[in-house]
Amino acid sequence: MIQAFRERRSLRIAGLMFPGAFWLIVFFLIPLLIMAVISFLSRDQFGFPAPPFTLENYWDIVKDIRFNPSISFDGGLNMRLFDGLYLELFWRSIWLSLVSTIITLLIAFPVALFMSRLSRRYRNLALFLVMIPFWTNFLVRTYALQFMLRGNGPINTLLRSLGLEPIDLLFTPTAVMIGLVYGNLPFMILPLYTSLEKFDWTMIEAANDLGANTLRAFQRVMLPLISPGLVAGSILTFVPAVGSYITVELMGGGRTNMIGYTIAQQFSASVNWPFGSALALLMMVIVTIAAVLYFRSGRGEQRAVL
Repeated sequence: MIQAFRERRSLRIAGLMFPGAFWLIVFFLIPLLIMAVISFLSRDQFGFPAPPFTLENYWDIVKDIRFNPSISFDGGLNMRLFDGLYLELFWRSIWLSLVSTIITLLIAFPVALFMSRLSRRYRNLALFLVMIPFWTNFLVRTYALQFMLRGNGPINTLLRSLGLEPIDLLFTPTAVMIGLVYGNLPFMILPLYTSLEKFDWTMIEAANDLGANTLRAFQRVMLPLISPGLVAGSILTFVPAVGSYITVELMGGGRTNMIGYTIAQQFSASVNWPFGSALALLMMVIVTIAAVLYFRSGRGEQRAVL
C-alpha cells in the first residue's frame, strides 16, 4: 500500500513537472543542441551551415589573440593583458554588463528597501509602479530613452535653458550603460524586494545590542540573509545585459559594439550562421561559468551566517 502511494505521488509530481520540462526541452535544449552542431559546420556560398564539420569557426575567434599588456585612459581606466578583435568584444560586453549590474544594484536596493518598509496598501501600489514597464514594449521604451538623450532632446534642452553646455550622450558607451540600467532595473528590484520583505528587522536590533554598529550589522547579518535576492537580481540583470542587442543598436548607434550585436549581425547582414553560432555558444559558456561562480559565492555567504 505504501509502495502504491509512492508510485501515485511520483506520477503526480511527474505530471506537474511535465509542462515545464517539455517547454525547456523543446524551446531551449533542442535549439541549443542545434546551435552547437551548426557551430561546427562550414559555410556554403550563401552563408548558411553546410558539411563538412570543422573547427574553423572557433579558430577564427581565437586566432588573432596575442599577448599585449597595456593600460590606457581613453574614456576611463582600461587595462588589458591580451589583444584581439573578438576578445575585446567579449571583454567590453562583460565589463559594460558588470558595471551596469552594479549601478542597477545601487539604484534598486534603496528602492526595494523603501518598498519593503511601506504599509501593505502602499506596498502594492509601489509594486504596481515597478511592474508597469513590463506592460509596454521594450523597443518603444528604448526609443523613448533615445529621444531623451538626443542633442535636441528634453535633457539638453533643459541644460541650454539653464545656460549650460549640452551633453553629447547618445551613441556613446554611457548611453549604452544608461539603456542597460533602464531596461533591467525592474529585474533587480523585484528579487531584492522579495528578500527584504521577509527579513526580520529584530536581528539588526539584536546585533546593535551586541555592540555591532549599523555598517557591521548590515555586512554580517543583513547582507548574507538577503543574498538569495541579491544573487537572483544580479544574474537576471547581468545575463540579459551581456547578450543585449536592441539597446546596443539604438543607444550605441554602431559606435559601441557588444558581442550580442555582433552575433545578431552574423545571422543577418553577414549571413554567417556557423560563425554566429560559435560566438553565441562561447558567450553562453562564459556567462554560465560567471553566473555559477557568482551563485556559489552567494550560497557560501548565506551558509557562513547560518
